[in-house]
Amino acid sequence: MGEPSLKKRIWGWYFFDWASQPYHTVLLTFIFGPFFASIAAAYFMGSGLDEMAADARAQSLWSLCLTITGLIVGFGGPIMGALADTAGRRMPWILAFSAMCFVGAFGLWWTEPDGSNLWFALIFFGIGFIGAEYALIFTNAQLPSLGTREEIGKISGSGFAFGYIGGLIALAILLALFVEQANGKTLIGLDPAFGLDASEREGTRIAGPFVAFWFLIFMVPYFLWVREVRTTRARHSISAALSSLGTSIRGLKQRPSLFSYLGSSMLYRDALNGLYGFGGVYASLVLNWEITQIGIFGIVSGLSAALLSWIGGSFDKRFGPKPVIIVAILGLMLVCFTIVNMSRESFFGVPLGEGSNLPDIVFFGCGMLIGGLGGVLQAASRSMMVRHTDLEAPTESFGLYGLSGRATAFLAPALIGIATTVTGDARLGVAPLIFLFLIGLVLLRWVQSDGDRAEQWDTASSPS
Repeated sequence: MGEPSLKKRIWGWYFFDWASQPYHTVLLTFIFGPFFASIAAAYFMGSGLDEMAADARAQSLWSLCLTITGLIVGFGGPIMGALADTAGRRMPWILAFSAMCFVGAFGLWWTEPDGSNLWFALIFFGIGFIGAEYALIFTNAQLPSLGTREEIGKISGSGFAFGYIGGLIALAILLALFVEQANGKTLIGLDPAFGLDASEREGTRIAGPFVAFWFLIFMVPYFLWVREVRTTRARHSISAALSSLGTSIRGLKQRPSLFSYLGSSMLYRDALNGLYGFGGVYASLVLNWEITQIGIFGIVSGLSAALLSWIGGSFDKRFGPKPVIIVAILGLMLVCFTIVNMSRESFFGVPLGEGSNLPDIVFFGCGMLIGGLGGVLQAASRSMMVRHTDLEAPTESFGLYGLSGRATAFLAPALIGIATTVTGDARLGVAPLIFLFLIGLVLLRWVQSDGDRAEQWDTASSPS
């Protein structure tokens, strides 16, 4: 059996995004996250808290889970990336973390709808989330081998677009055939498939096993078509990995463009993750949307993400990633500003009539921009990181990228919680995200548009 062609390798690489995206789209943002928030709030209300306090407790618990898992990913990712680079192997790591993703997602089936095992649910969600995020570090590191410097932006954007389509299809299937509404029927009026019990929320809980098997099935093209180029590095040991990682961190002093970019992306990606992690939860707790309504919101957001990620990849190829990143950040700042200035009673200070659905319409529009511009921002950021990547140690480089993206994973949830507590207003809790985006935007001033590893690309041969 011959080696897969470059085209097949690229498509195989795309399939990782297709396989893994539902963990974020379905579980993190639009189905399990809001489901967990709703049952946790109901559980805390049953223990004697009023609705506002119960909502705050539920959101705090979800925030704690995202903070802990984010820190594990952030501080562990660079070490394991360096370890893989010293060994010259990535596939065994991707396989191991894929298994974690499967187990974590599958375990969510046993989440009790009465909220009696909330910590059990968070632990399994965390296991799967860590597996998916660690695997992403290793697959991102394969991007430099798939195209020239001019081509990687388009490839990165197309990969995100393909992944968002996968997440969108998975979400649509679940809403149409499984997830129950308050009346016990799915979005298209059917009983949950396979005889699932709507009264026990089995149609919603099946999202975990569904995502697990989606990942298992669609990782097959990835493992069949993607080939790694083995390298002969010094030693396969933790000490060698830590030494290599320490050298990379110390070397940031001589790489001001990379240093500024890691700082910038650390803040704006943290703000974006804040929007992702709390968008569905906000809709559930503040707007009192049903899971199916949040799912429709997710479909609209996913369509926008797929389309704009593909368009953003084209602009990346033409203009480079830096201008694309700047435009995406400005758009997301506008979204946050709009949410902060909107309530059920007023819109930018203009009073609204009782029962106005304008806030719902505006939030749907914000969802389109969050999904679309978020996809553009992630794809262009990955492309920009490749331009700063050491081709001799790409996994380690993307481990640093993962560290910068997760080192302050607590910041957005913490700031949202503090702002909400101080103001007593959930919508004002979003305000700190504007400043995170703004600081990230300012730091981009010192980032070179072509990165600081152009000479490596100029001397490297094109993939065949």
